[in-house]
Amino acid sequence: MPETTSRSSSTDNSNACSQSSFASGHRPHRFHSRIGVGLAGGFYPAPHRYELFLSVSCPCSLRISITLSLLGLKDSVATTFLAHPAETPDAFASLRRAYEATVHHYDGPLTAPALCDRWSGRIVSNHTPDILRDLASLLSGHDGACSCVLRPPDLAADIDALRDLLDRDITPVAVPSRRSAALDLLEFRLARQPYALGEELTAADVDLWVTLVHLDPAGTLSSHPRLRDYVRRLGDHPAFRGRPDAVSDAA
Repeated sequence: MPETTSRSSSTDNSNACSQSSFASGHRPHRFHSRIGVGLAGGFYPAPHRYELFLSVSCPCSLRISITLSLLGLKDSVATTFLAHPAETPDAFASLRRAYEATVHHYDGPLTAPALCDRWSGRIVSNHTPDILRDLASLLSGHDGACSCVLRPPDLAADIDALRDLLDRDITPVAVPSRRSAALDLLEFRLARQPYALGEELTAADVDLWVTLVHLDPAGTLSSHPRLRDYVRRLGDHPAFRGRPDAVSDAA
């Protein structure tokens, strides 16, 4: 995402989807609580209980924004978007309060995406993989309203394996030969099926599409027509439409 004087990036590993950290000087604090895990902590599924803080143009935030739309959760999970601090001061103030409610005298950067418990005002998690898993497997089923299954149990291992491939080999800083080989593999796969893992859209397609649109499809994918068609085809889906460079339109 575009850098500003108040923004730095941090990731769980050198190749993974970059999350956005606002302010500098300290390593981001990672929160790994889960919805529905360790119920003594109180983080159980409930409509309108949670709020997501997402950063405009951040790939991780884009994955979460698309997932919210696919699962029909936009009305039951509040979303607050962060741009430059001068442009969204109220959003930054809310996120700062959540971090300070979670860690006494918190003085680190404000990292997004972040999932906040509105009942306690505390951060549940700022770890994108956990947030996505909880949205797909827990929050999406709390009211029985969504029939979309983005993370079917029988494909969970394949979804994680594709995510590892994307994080390792299909990034702007990946070794060109490895990136080319990975794109060739995906091109071959899409010759036989419409989606990343078969006949149905899954969380793997959210991961793959976001990765591809941040690679500059017109250039990097010039020799991969099926991947280019895949990017255009999913881009016509209401949950993906108009999102290559920002997520603010999902508010």
